Amino acid sequence: MTLPPPPVARAVPLRRERFGIVWEDPYAWLRDPAYPEVRDPEILAHLEAENAHYRAFMARRRPTVETLFEELRGRIEEEDRSVPVRERGFEYQWRFEPGAQYRSWWRRPLGGGDFTCFLDENRLAAGRTYFRLRALAVSPDGWRLALATVEDGSERHVLEVRDLRTGETLPERIGDCSGDIAWSEDGVSLFYVELDSRLRPFRVRRHRLGEQPDGDPVVYEERDPAFFVSLAKTRDRRFLLIGSGTHVTREYRLVDALPPHEMRLVAARREGHDYRVDHAHGRLWILTNDRHRNFRLVTTPAENPDETHWEEVIAGSEERYLLTVDCFESTLVLSERRRGLDTICLRGYRDEEHCIVFPEEIYTVGLGDNREFATDVLRLRYSSLVTPWSVLDYHLAERRLETRKVQKIPSGYDPSLFVGERRWAVSHDGTRVPISILRRRDVALDGTAPLYLYGYGAYGHGLEPAFGTARLSLVERGVIYALAHVRGGDELGYGWYEDGKLEKKPNSFRDFIACAEALVEAGYSAPGRIGIHGGSAGGMLIGVVLNERPDLWGCAVLEVPFVDVVNTMLDETLPLTPIEWPEWGDPVRDPEALRRLLSYSPYDNIRPQPYPPMLVTAGLSDPRVTYWEPAKYVARLRATKTDHHPLLLRVEMGAGHFGRSGRYEHLRELAEIWAFLLEMLGVIPPPDRRDRNVNE
Repeated sequence: MTLPPPPVARAVPLRRERFGIVWEDPYAWLRDPAYPEVRDPEILAHLEAENAHYRAFMARRRPTVETLFEELRGRIEEEDRSVPVRERGFEYQWRFEPGAQYRSWWRRPLGGGDFTCFLDENRLAAGRTYFRLRALAVSPDGWRLALATVEDGSERHVLEVRDLRTGETLPERIGDCSGDIAWSEDGVSLFYVELDSRLRPFRVRRHRLGEQPDGDPVVYEERDPAFFVSLAKTRDRRFLLIGSGTHVTREYRLVDALPPHEMRLVAARREGHDYRVDHAHGRLWILTNDRHRNFRLVTTPAENPDETHWEEVIAGSEERYLLTVDCFESTLVLSERRRGLDTICLRGYRDEEHCIVFPEEIYTVGLGDNREFATDVLRLRYSSLVTPWSVLDYHLAERRLETRKVQKIPSGYDPSLFVGERRWAVSHDGTRVPISILRRRDVALDGTAPLYLYGYGAYGHGLEPAFGTARLSLVERGVIYALAHVRGGDELGYGWYEDGKLEKKPNSFRDFIACAEALVEAGYSAPGRIGIHGGSAGGMLIGVVLNERPDLWGCAVLEVPFVDVVNTMLDETLPLTPIEWPEWGDPVRDPEALRRLLSYSPYDNIRPQPYPPMLVTAGLSDPRVTYWEPAKYVARLRATKTDHHPLLLRVEMGAGHFGRSGRYEHLRELAEIWAFLLEMLGVIPPPDRRDRNVNE
């Protein structure tokens, strides 16, 4: 029995033009004019037909998927709990119970007593196909709980407040929230961020308990559509921090956490100026890129935060990339990156400084759950490619690390069987690009091994060389796992990001290809034996390299990929478009930006050539990468490519950008991806070789 043919979307000739530049968009009709609602019968029928084709393909791989799912499930603790953390007279902890999809949340008084459950996500999610808890915050007196949840993938959260004494939910119910929430220090008011009609977080409002939300006063409103609003609190709880920014420009306002909630601006925005703020002992501690792209540390009185009062504490440096500053009562904590590796440095308020030393050459470390300003212990999270995630406590006075928890793998894991290493590729312009690699120690580097290569390279988000249990299903079968740290991330400093955006964006694509070629040359794999994977902006990266070098790849997975770049960046009605222009360029006003985007946009550069087997995913309610981008991309590929390899589109009809919710549903989703990759790379045989190369 052969696989039924895939659905073929009709092509509707559509000629677009701007600045005298012309391009074709024959599948534009797949965007429902009613979006964010999708109700056009033809569009829904096409998406359902794609899902039916995907299900038919996966039905024959069900035993493989189930095997992989059980492997993935066997590596997570069915009964798991976090290390307790102190906050305002209580110890807090989350737990997973056996068989539970979601966490429950527990606490006990510091003075003694048993843990009691104050929130069970499983009850909130009961009967729903999708659920996500975005945030929870306990009031200063410890007896009211604010929580933000969403029941689809739209990211429009609902804010509710519960009385922890009675368990009752208060009458107030506030919709269209981003999920950022913070209590006033008197516990009377709750601050939250509101979304506009285009899903942009655009203003902060203050809700007084017991009053009608419709009358909530506006604390701050951002009128520039390119700026998104965020809300946080300084660690000492003295101020609320209202941030407003793009990917490259940011400004903050301080709001007193106690009435009358006075507000002051720290430093007015100017294009390209990014800074981060915390507060301790009457002073602000600020990381700023005003004089160096890798940031410097300055301090200023909180009462006079203007830049004219800034005093330099640490100068900017090419060797030291400052990421965050966190203020504790006795210590400043600086998260940094040096030579591409994470570093935690501690600095007293009188200038003495030291960095925590870790045992491995390649690792990932960051601050863990630290909720108290006054503390003698700093909580960290640590892992490497071969070392499972660990919760560490760093005792400040003794400069001593204590292991509080190490991730358990119930089905078994022996780190001595694996090797974590770093290699370097030389890109087209001579730049050396790092690659993080995990492999089984006994895998021969003779070019015969299958290789999995993952990439992202956007927004300054660097890939961490950290541990993951899911990848063991690949590596244990002899697949070499690799991360390509291409330009566009920030692994080697902020300049690494700048060299992979706007007019320099092609560096990301060339770096990725260079990484693959370097691994082939070093004997890690061979052309046609490399499976590539990326999501969102990383899916765009994969789409580009598929067009440019389809001969290199054995298969590809593109999760919610940003592939219709030109049309999306021209559409100012989409919530993310204006904020994306500093990353990709503004084709609405700049003809050079339009030409540049047209030169690499995956959808617009599909050619009549062979492509490897591909799996593409989408979310119907995804507000970040709209469903029609991957749908249009797959439709055009089917009509254009010259091979007969599988091309699959899976559309989550009840989810958004982050896929299915619930820990087991996520694992099942991943098991399907792994099954596809392993079969297409020849690691496991197809169930029926007659449908390996179907005539599409």
